[in-house]
Amino acid sequence: MGEGNFAEQINAANAPFAKLIGAHLTLATKERLEAEIEVKKEHCTIPDNMHGGAIMAIADNMGGIGAFMNLSPGSITSTIESKTNFVRAIPIGQKVKAVTTPVNIGRTLQLWKTEFFREDGKLAAVVQQTQIVRSGEGQNVQG
Repeated sequence: MGEGNFAEQINAANAPFAKLIGAHLTLATKERLEAEIEVKKEHCTIPDNMHGGAIMAIADNMGGIGAFMNLSPGSITSTIESKTNFVRAIPIGQKVKAVTTPVNIGRTLQLWKTEFFREDGKLAAVVQQTQIVRSGEGQNVQG
Protein backbone atom coordinates (compact mmCIF):
# COMPACT_ATOMS: atom_id res chain seq x y z
CA MET A 1 0.00 0.00 0.00
CA GLY A 2 1.30 3.45 -0.85
CA GLU A 3 1.94 6.44 1.36
CA GLY A 4 -0.71 8.92 2.51
CA ASN A 5 -3.92 9.00 4.51
CA PHE A 6 -6.30 6.22 3.44
CA ALA A 7 -8.94 6.76 6.16
CA GLU A 8 -11.89 7.54 3.88
CA GLN A 9 -11.17 4.68 1.48
CA ILE A 10 -10.88 2.22 4.39
CA ASN A 11 -14.05 3.55 6.06
CA ALA A 12 -15.97 2.98 2.82
CA ALA A 13 -14.59 -0.54 2.21
CA ASN A 14 -14.30 -1.76 5.81
CA ALA A 15 -15.81 -5.08 6.87
CA PRO A 16 -19.45 -5.13 8.05
CA PHE A 17 -18.42 -5.89 11.65
CA ALA A 18 -16.05 -2.90 11.67
CA LYS A 19 -18.91 -0.67 10.58
CA LEU A 20 -21.19 -2.18 13.21
CA ILE A 21 -18.82 -1.34 16.09
CA GLY A 22 -18.81 2.30 15.02
CA ALA A 23 -15.14 3.26 14.86
CA HIS A 24 -14.69 6.00 12.27
CA LEU A 25 -11.10 6.29 11.01
CA THR A 26 -9.82 9.86 10.81
CA LEU A 27 -6.22 8.91 9.93
CA ALA A 28 -4.85 5.76 8.33
CA THR A 29 -1.19 5.63 7.37
CA LYS A 30 1.33 2.79 7.53
CA GLU A 31 2.72 4.27 10.77
CA ARG A 32 -0.43 5.48 12.57
CA LEU A 33 -4.18 5.01 12.64
CA GLU A 34 -6.62 7.21 14.52
CA ALA A 35 -10.35 6.69 15.03
CA GLU A 36 -13.18 8.38 16.85
CA ILE A 37 -15.89 6.43 18.59
CA GLU A 38 -19.00 7.99 20.09
CA VAL A 39 -19.86 5.76 23.04
CA LYS A 40 -23.50 4.75 22.67
CA LYS A 41 -25.74 2.51 24.76
CA GLU A 42 -24.90 -0.37 22.39
CA HIS A 43 -21.19 -0.11 23.37
CA CYS A 44 -21.89 -0.20 27.10
CA THR A 45 -22.15 -2.53 30.01
CA ILE A 46 -23.99 -1.70 33.20
CA PRO A 47 -23.71 1.03 34.56
CA ASP A 48 -23.34 2.84 31.23
CA ASN A 49 -19.59 2.51 30.73
CA MET A 50 -17.94 1.28 27.53
CA HIS A 51 -17.76 -2.52 27.50
CA GLY A 52 -14.28 -4.06 27.45
CA GLY A 53 -15.27 -6.25 24.52
CA ALA A 54 -16.13 -3.15 22.46
CA ILE A 55 -12.69 -1.71 23.24
CA MET A 56 -10.99 -4.98 22.28
CA ALA A 57 -13.00 -5.33 19.04
CA ILE A 58 -12.14 -1.80 17.92
CA ALA A 59 -8.45 -2.32 18.70
CA ASP A 60 -8.41 -5.66 16.87
CA ASN A 61 -9.93 -4.06 13.78
CA MET A 62 -7.48 -1.14 13.84
CA GLY A 63 -4.43 -3.34 14.42
CA GLY A 64 -5.54 -5.58 11.58
CA ILE A 65 -5.87 -2.59 9.25
CA GLY A 66 -2.41 -1.37 10.27
CA ALA A 67 -0.93 -4.80 9.63
CA PHE A 68 -2.72 -5.05 6.27
CA MET A 69 -1.33 -1.69 5.21
CA ASN A 70 2.19 -3.00 5.85
CA LEU A 71 1.89 -6.36 4.08
CA SER A 72 3.92 -7.28 1.05
CA PRO A 73 1.89 -8.26 -2.05
CA GLY A 74 0.40 -11.75 -1.79
CA SER A 75 0.54 -11.86 2.03
CA ILE A 76 -2.32 -12.07 4.52
CA THR A 77 -2.52 -11.39 8.25
CA SER A 78 -4.45 -12.61 11.25
CA THR A 79 -4.46 -11.75 14.96
CA ILE A 80 -2.81 -14.49 17.02
CA GLU A 81 -2.61 -12.75 20.41
CA SER A 82 -4.23 -9.78 22.13
CA LYS A 83 -3.79 -8.28 25.59
CA THR A 84 -5.81 -5.43 27.11
CA ASN A 85 -5.14 -3.21 30.10
CA PHE A 86 -8.14 -1.23 31.33
CA VAL A 87 -6.98 1.95 33.06
CA ARG A 88 -10.22 3.85 33.68
CA ALA A 89 -13.88 3.77 32.69
CA ILE A 90 -15.24 5.47 29.57
CA PRO A 91 -18.77 6.76 30.24
CA ILE A 92 -21.61 6.70 27.74
CA GLY A 93 -21.82 9.85 25.61
CA GLN A 94 -18.06 10.37 25.42
CA LYS A 95 -16.23 10.69 22.12
CA VAL A 96 -13.24 8.38 22.46
CA LYS A 97 -10.05 8.65 20.43
CA ALA A 98 -8.21 5.44 19.56
CA VAL A 99 -4.60 5.64 18.35
CA THR A 100 -2.89 2.60 16.81
CA THR A 101 0.85 2.46 16.17
CA PRO A 102 3.28 -0.33 15.27
CA VAL A 103 5.64 -1.54 17.98
CA ASN A 104 7.43 -3.82 15.51
CA ILE A 105 6.87 -4.71 11.88
CA GLY A 106 8.73 -7.91 11.09
CA ARG A 107 8.74 -10.30 8.17
CA THR A 108 6.46 -12.89 9.85
CA LEU A 109 5.06 -11.08 12.91
CA GLN A 110 3.81 -7.58 13.55
CA LEU A 111 3.15 -6.09 17.00
CA TRP A 112 0.60 -3.26 17.29
CA LYS A 113 -0.50 -1.05 20.20
CA THR A 114 -3.84 0.78 20.44
CA GLU A 115 -4.42 3.42 23.11
CA PHE A 116 -7.88 4.74 23.98
CA PHE A 117 -8.24 8.29 25.28
CA ARG A 118 -11.30 9.83 26.89
CA GLU A 119 -12.53 13.33 26.07
CA ASP A 120 -10.56 14.69 29.04
CA GLY A 121 -7.38 13.36 27.41
CA LYS A 122 -6.84 10.66 30.03
CA LEU A 123 -5.69 7.21 28.97
CA ALA A 124 -8.54 4.69 29.38
CA ALA A 125 -7.17 1.45 27.87
CA VAL A 126 -4.17 -0.03 26.09
CA VAL A 127 -4.42 -3.02 23.76
CA GLN A 128 -1.37 -4.81 22.39
CA GLN A 129 -1.79 -7.42 19.67
CA THR A 130 0.37 -9.70 17.57
CA GLN A 131 -0.42 -10.25 13.90
CA ILE A 132 0.99 -13.20 12.00
CA VAL A 133 2.00 -12.60 8.39
CA ARG A 134 1.85 -15.46 5.91
CA SER A 135 1.42 -16.20 2.25
CA GLY A 136 -2.07 -15.75 0.91
CA GLU A 137 -1.49 -18.37 -1.76
CA GLY A 138 -4.37 -20.81 -1.91
CA GLN A 139 -6.52 -18.68 0.42
CA ASN A 140 -10.06 -17.64 -0.47
CA VAL A 141 -9.58 -13.96 0.36
CA GLN A 142 -12.28 -11.58 -0.79
CA GLY A 143 -11.68 -7.84 -0.98
